[in-house]
Amino acid sequence: MVQRENEKIRLSMPDIGTEEISAVSEVIESGFLVQGKKVEEFERSVADYVGTRYAIAVSSGTTALHLALVALGISSGDEVIVPDFTFPATANVVVHTGARPVLTDIDPDTFNIDTNQIEEKITERTKAIIPVHLFGQPADMGPVLDIADEHDLRIVEDAACALGAKYHGEMCGSMGSAGCFSFHPRKAITTGEGGMVTTDDVEMAERIRLWRNHGIKSTGGKYNFIVPGFNYRMTEMQAALGIAQMKKLDKIIEKRIALAMIYDEQLSDAGWLRTPRIMNDVRHIYQSYILKIDEKTDRDRLIKKMNDGGIEVNIGTYALHMQEFFKNNIRSDNLPNSEKAFNQSMALPLYSQMQAESINRVIEMLGC
Repeated sequence: MVQRENEKIRLSMPDIGTEEISAVSEVIESGFLVQGKKVEEFERSVADYVGTRYAIAVSSGTTALHLALVALGISSGDEVIVPDFTFPATANVVVHTGARPVLTDIDPDTFNIDTNQIEEKITERTKAIIPVHLFGQPADMGPVLDIADEHDLRIVEDAACALGAKYHGEMCGSMGSAGCFSFHPRKAITTGEGGMVTTDDVEMAERIRLWRNHGIKSTGGKYNFIVPGFNYRMTEMQAALGIAQMKKLDKIIEKRIALAMIYDEQLSDAGWLRTPRIMNDVRHIYQSYILKIDEKTDRDRLIKKMNDGGIEVNIGTYALHMQEFFKNNIRSDNLPNSEKAFNQSMALPLYSQMQAESINRVIEMLGC
């Protein structure tokens, strides 16, 4: 899909061509449509890329997170530490296990979990930490890993936005007990919907495979339902699309980084906004290009102006403690950095097919 000149500039656009269309058509014509050889091939491709022993394809990034927690035995009475500034799915899955998400503030520069605040959130009920690699930049995993090791906690990486992102040379999704990816159309590559769990733990991989497919186990050619599993399977059409997309992934990431650098350069002198701050020794893949708008500027009015002018922009993501369910049901402390990020962050259009002319239109509409 290519952006035409003078069209509305979309916030995001999947990079899909004839290879993907042909691959999906081939599967449809075969008549084998759910969780077969294409899913297995896609799983191998992602596992090889991330550098884990196993990858298990599922129906979404949310179900990937849910299955990872279920496989770790997270349940009623447990607590799981999550950043407050994230898409609600990160904490929703904790709630669905019966556990309590413990909302934690963020680093105002990176938008990722503030590692200096994790230990004070740990109690005897704490079982896991879910660091989020938000917008494609890795969380500061060194301290997270050290804290988890000291307190015997499990780590589930919410790498929904971060396939291809690296922390000190390590792939996101390879550092914790499990990594969870999303293939929603706003991600670098897409399967429409769809997700993946990566892990080096053979027992965890087996549990996730069991729970994603109704809890069915085959013994001696006979099927038995041994746990009350879910229907979290991926289709063959999604997997075929994913296989074709994986072949483009590194080129897509390179294009996104190059476009982000153009934004950085052209916005560097705008005193009323801040471009993304990148940690040392990481690879940020720019699932989204997020500005932080000065508090003197009306961010919401700016979003409306941009959208009315044919340029699709949006908020960064959500401060969970300010959303109705969490406000009414989940105890939380003061979370000032998350609240500021929710009120002042803004996502600009960014996708691999975007041209410099479109970026110039965005800059002009911003008034920079």
